[in-house]
Parts: sequence; C-alpha cells; structure tokens
Amino acid sequence: MAVLGFSSSSCRSVAVVGAVLVLVMVLNGADLCNGGKTSSFVRKVEKTMDMPLDSDVFRVPPGYNAPQQVHITQGDHVGKGVTVSWVTQDERGSSVVRYWSENSEHKKEAKGNVHRYRFYNYTSGYIHHCTLRNLMYNTKYYYEVGIEHTVRQFWFMTPLEVGPDVPYTFGLIGDLGQSFDSNLTLTHYEHNPLKGQTVLFVGDLSYADQYPNHDNARWDSWGRFVERSVAYQPWIWTAGNHEIDFAPELGENEPFKPFTHRYLVPYRASNSTAPFWYSIKRASVYIIVLSSYSAYGKYTPQYKWLEQELPKVNRTETPWLIVMMHSPWYNSYNYHYMEGETMRVMFEPWFVKYKVDVVFSGHVHAYERSERVSNVAYNIINGLCAPIQDQSAPVYITIGDGGNLEGLATNMTEPQPKYSAYREASFGHAVFDIKNRTHAYYSWHRNQDGYAVEADSMWFFNRIWHPVDDSTSA
Repeated sequence: MAVLGFSSSSCRSVAVVGAVLVLVMVLNGADLCNGGKTSSFVRKVEKTMDMPLDSDVFRVPPGYNAPQQVHITQGDHVGKGVTVSWVTQDERGSSVVRYWSENSEHKKEAKGNVHRYRFYNYTSGYIHHCTLRNLMYNTKYYYEVGIEHTVRQFWFMTPLEVGPDVPYTFGLIGDLGQSFDSNLTLTHYEHNPLKGQTVLFVGDLSYADQYPNHDNARWDSWGRFVERSVAYQPWIWTAGNHEIDFAPELGENEPFKPFTHRYLVPYRASNSTAPFWYSIKRASVYIIVLSSYSAYGKYTPQYKWLEQELPKVNRTETPWLIVMMHSPWYNSYNYHYMEGETMRVMFEPWFVKYKVDVVFSGHVHAYERSERVSNVAYNIINGLCAPIQDQSAPVYITIGDGGNLEGLATNMTEPQPKYSAYREASFGHAVFDIKNRTHAYYSWHRNQDGYAVEADSMWFFNRIWHPVDDSTSA
C-alpha cells in the first residue's frame, strides 16, 4: 500500500494516511466482525437454465480453420512463461504462436504440439498447446494463432517480478458451467472495477458430464464461452469432480481424460508427478493447487509432494500463501457433507504449521467464508473434536457459486456453526486484491448487485509480516 512508500519528509502524511487506513479497517470490521452471519439477501427462486447453443457466447469464429477456445495459463513456476491453447476444427493447421511485446517490432515464433482424443462417440478437434518462455515481467504481449489460415490476435500482461511487495489482483470463480447465470457471473467479473489480472478457478468447468453420454461437444461450447476472458488473462486451473469423466458404462475408464487433453498446467515445474496438484509463484503469492479427487493418504504421491512443497515456500519472497482445492473442508450447507473431511484430517495440521493465509474451494453451489479456525487438537481420547479459533489457521472460502445448471445450494445447517463467518445462497465471484506484503483486501460480489457492490469483504493481515489478530475484520 502507498503508506509504506512515504519518505521521512512526509511523516505527517504517513500519520494521516495511516490513521485513515486504521479507520477504514475498523469500519469494515464493524460491519463484518459478527461471526455467524447468514445474509438476509434472498435470491428469487428461479430455475437455472442453460444458454441455447445458438447463443452469441458460443459462436464459432468465422474463417476457415479459425482457432477457437483460445485460453492461456501460467506456463512455468515464476510467471515468465505462458501456455497458449486453442482448437482447430477443419484441419490440423499450424501449432505456431507468433508473439511480440507492445513496444517491439520484432516478432518471435514458438512452435507447440497438437493432438486429438476420442471419448465414446466423440472425436475432438485438433487441440494445440504452445508454451512461450522467458518472457519479460510486467510487459504487455500480443500473440497470434491460426498462422497459415485464419489468424486471430489476442494479448496478455505478464506479472511483475516475484517479490514481497508486488501488488496483484486475483479473481475467484468456481463451478461455472454454461447457463444464463454462468454468463452473468463472468460478465460481473469482467466489469468489476477492481480489475482482476488472473483468475483462480477452483474447479468444475464445463459440466459436460451432466449431458447424455458425457457430451464432449459441451467442452467445446464452454471453451468458446470463456474465451473472452481466458484468452487475455491466465486462469489457474483446479480439477473438480465434474472433470473426472469416469464412465466405464461408455467404455471410458481413464479419469480426467477431456480435462487433461484440453487444459495444461505447469505441474512439472514444481516437481509434481501429475497435473492435479502443483504450485506456482505469481507476484507476491505462492499458490498451491491440490486435488480433492486424487489419492492423498499417507505415502501417496500427492501427500509426499505437499509434504516436501510447503517447507519450500519462502515467505520473505512470497509472503502470501494461497491453497486451492475443489471440495471444501468447512461447510455449513447440507450438501456434500463430510466429503472433504479425510483430506482435512491429513493436511490441516500442515496448513496451520505453515500459516496458509486462505484456502479457496468450490463444489458447494453457494458462498461461505469462515473464521480463522482449526480442528487439529483431537487425539481420539481428549474429546477436543470441535473447531476452535486459531490465528495460525487459514480463512476458508467456498466460492462454488459460478452459476451452473445444477442450481444453488439453498439448504443451510441450523444453527449456523461458530466457524462460519458469512454465508449466502447466491451466484457470484470474488476478488483477492493484494496491496503489499502485509495487507490484502478480499471482496465477494453477488450477481444481482451493481458491479462495484461488495456483499462481503475482509481485510487480510499477513501473519508472517504483520502478526496481528485479523478476526476483528472478519
């Protein structure tokens, strides 16, 4: 934040601005410190409906063999790489990406690879993946795909170099699907004045498995739908249950087959052995992605990887530590009861030990934010089996409210448990706005509100650099 950058000649300004900041935090806390709040907002009960396949958002781009479903994600561990992916339908075409920085006339080219896959009676288009490496930080790049036939041009911004005081703004979306509500969620995010720079996506993308025979054409329509955002800013992918696509009745015995063919992640850069758990650095953040639907018991690859990964996080370099997974550990809705419990038992002590700041998950189609709580004291005989306030623990945020066809989770447990700070059965998105090494501002935005309205918000105080109880701001 600006208050950390004043010189000694501006001490009076520092004092004034600092006092204003404290007042803002107190006022925010006055609204949000009442743990156990269930929102009074009641969304009008309406059936969630898919957009017709002839909707504009699903439009196939014009031109012979025109690239479609263009999307980007981080292509390395530190933010100097970008993986570009797209699909061509008419023929294989070129897998080359032509790219250049905004202030350069020199255009470079990178060659990727292409493949197809079959799923039951569906054969995919030609799926291209190409990673651009050794990019400059904090630089706008233009890129073109469809070389030789129909060329389409897009752009993206690389982050600032990894460092402790690098500001950065993440959007949070989960369980999106392709309904009218899905479109509202994405539109709301695009128009949020906070302007997210990268989306942390907590799983459940297209919901293709909900259609007859796991209709993989619904992966194509979803890819065209989200292209308007993900072609211009990276989305960081988490695999959800609707990505499993395990259908032995159709002869499909390979879990996650469509997802892994279409959506690459840089898992090898963090020494992971599978694309379902991995880590990246971006700006001042260390992001760990976990898989709720891969083995995580003791001695499994995911367990061993996380055991070795957490001690690597240098909080002097990346003071913010975020974890993403699909199935929530703390959930006060009557949906997916206890699904995340065994994973919580395995990993929660590590989250407390390493002071994870926030855990984002989806799966439950509603919104919920927890207090800082842990439930790690129980040893079978001591009876300490209820969550307790713990300032070393993360805040757990469930944001599976993207708008999918399955609709909202509206049935909540009563009374609201003490660990639940705020909950609401509405569709929406969130923004995590990192100011510097000590402060970050989080806000959740329901679709029914104006673009700048914050239905729930919280100041995060980093407990490594600013060891203060932030429960008053929750």
